[in-house]
Amino acid sequence: MTPVATSDTRTKEGLGAPAQSPPVEGRSFWKDGGQQLAVARSVASWIVGGHEAPEGAWPWVVSLQVLRGGVRFVHLCGGVLLSRRAVLTAGHCVDGRTYVLADPCSWRAVLGVHNLQKHSRHTARRRIRRIIVHSEFKRETFENDVAVFELRSAVRYSLYIQPVCLPPAVLVQPLENSSDCYITGWGRTTEKGKISPVLKEAHVGILPPNLCNSSEGYAGLMNNKALCAGVWAGGTDTCQGDSGGPLVCYHPDTDKYFLIGIASFGVGCGRPRYPGIYVRLSQYRKWIKAKLLLTNKTWNPLSTTFTILLTLVHTVLMRIL
Repeated sequence: MTPVATSDTRTKEGLGAPAQSPPVEGRSFWKDGGQQLAVARSVASWIVGGHEAPEGAWPWVVSLQVLRGGVRFVHLCGGVLLSRRAVLTAGHCVDGRTYVLADPCSWRAVLGVHNLQKHSRHTARRRIRRIIVHSEFKRETFENDVAVFELRSAVRYSLYIQPVCLPPAVLVQPLENSSDCYITGWGRTTEKGKISPVLKEAHVGILPPNLCNSSEGYAGLMNNKALCAGVWAGGTDTCQGDSGGPLVCYHPDTDKYFLIGIASFGVGCGRPRYPGIYVRLSQYRKWIKAKLLLTNKTWNPLSTTFTILLTLVHTVLMRIL
């Protein structure tokens, strides 16, 4: 489950790392890509080589899909439901190095889905009203790799569609050092393999920055706005198709999962010494809050309906006259 777009790669050489370092890849994927809240938390597993998540286990996971050829939608990235109208994802899903998919009309969000090839009665599909990419996102370095999709219409919460919990400030530090975290997505199950039609999950831990940033790993590529999660020995990771998907950690005292990161980039999928790199969302609390306020502004359906009716009347009158 690795959200890496082969067309959206960069090498460490461009960032001053050793010339022999392998390419670093953003984790979006231009192909059909499964699912969500751990009802029963499982033992350690893989996303690259992982296992199927229980249906409805992670109700905040979203499949963000792009219209291909004007005919059908295909899975490109993961996302996380923040509110009835807002989905958080990675900025590079929209603004890649070799493509720009900034037109909201090209996208849709699919929520409450487990199997991308077989939607159920719990599934909701929403078109996108607006896409807000962080104004300081840098596609060359994946800095500030966050974006919010505003849904054209609000979703109705259910057992299969729920917003994720953002941690209060007092819990951020322990959660960012947790060994009890999960990644989920529909991305590739091996580095060169196929994507998964069903949602996969994997148990991971947050790794020390000084280990991930050592000369044996990312060699200083990580900054303080990133988290490193997975297994140092390799085997458990996100992959192409998982970009923007959630990194959640369990807090036993509250018996809740909290969102602490979203999948951003990595070297390959599940390789030793190159765990996945995630956006450290505690560094974007103000930005997220501001975008939530923007997308959650009071929407008056009567006013909107009246405006549409006026437009229709105007159009008819113009044709008559």
